[in-house]
Amino acid sequence: MRYAALLFLVLSGCTSQPAPAPDPREITRVEQQSGTSALLIAVSPVDENVVWASGSLGTWLRTTDGGATWQAGRVPGADSLQFRDVHAIDANTAYLLSIGNGDQSRIYKTTDAGANWTLQFTNPDPRGFYDCFDFWDAQRGIAIGDEFDGRIQMIRTDDGGTTWRKVESGLPAAQSGEGSFAASGLCVETGRDGHAWIVMSNPQRARLLHTQDYGATWAIDTLPITTREGVGPQAVSFRDNSNGVVLGGGYNSQPEDILAAISRDGGKTWTARTRPPQRRGIWGGVFVPGTNPPAIIAVGPDGIAVSYDEAETWMQLDTFNYWSVGFASPRAGWAVGMNGRITKLSGVSVRQ
Repeated sequence: MRYAALLFLVLSGCTSQPAPAPDPREITRVEQQSGTSALLIAVSPVDENVVWASGSLGTWLRTTDGGATWQAGRVPGADSLQFRDVHAIDANTAYLLSIGNGDQSRIYKTTDAGANWTLQFTNPDPRGFYDCFDFWDAQRGIAIGDEFDGRIQMIRTDDGGTTWRKVESGLPAAQSGEGSFAASGLCVETGRDGHAWIVMSNPQRARLLHTQDYGATWAIDTLPITTREGVGPQAVSFRDNSNGVVLGGGYNSQPEDILAAISRDGGKTWTARTRPPQRRGIWGGVFVPGTNPPAIIAVGPDGIAVSYDEAETWMQLDTFNYWSVGFASPRAGWAVGMNGRITKLSGVSVRQ
């Protein structure tokens, strides 16, 4: 969308007594040296050691040691582009998506750890504007763009990006002016067995697209997320094919806005939840894999917050400016944001 705008904790006790609630204050946050001052907008962990990130000024970053050291670079010929999304396959292979009108929306790929980048897709329509993408595996992926001509704009690949084809069938009609916020690379999430979810909106309504067949057909549902100019759903995350969360925000966010909702039926229905504490809401948020109870980490320009009860209550952890977050495990997550900031998160509680 053109407006883009934890210590590993082991809980023990008598087996006949309920385990104590996780303490969000046990989450540790360590600032890492990124080697760049560029705005960082998206992050994609492969595992606890290999992580890729991307941002403004054609910037990409990579670590293979959990962030102890980061390699920063720029894609040649792309210095003016904002890479609002990144998807990592392994230590050598990653995709970047840039946003913008017309040919500013592009997809690049590297297979040699960033030494070389191949331009795979350049948006051919001056009205087009792509927002984010995700992949089911190394070969199959989708990218979502803003509406024009009454159609949802979507492209897909089945061959690792060698070809990207426009999705012409199986999509519902678009709302006028509908698009996804390109704020964190988290407006689309792929799941197991061909599932994927996409959040999108115009100033009047927020909606969620859902596929169960790798994008051949799509269903759409209304979300109970506040929308207005510059405010709407920013991120979607599912911890399995049934349980998901949508988080919203924007620079025009107000205290009374509904900015969180959960689904327990794969996205067919949604229940509004407590607004996260960040004043301008959320740019990016995810379920942390392997946590019990399930943890949600949500980030935005006013800091990091955590919920252990499916967004019923939140605790704010800091007030730095972040745009996105991603986790490999409860021991290893990364939040990225302004001025090259990378914060490693560990110790998100796992109840034993």
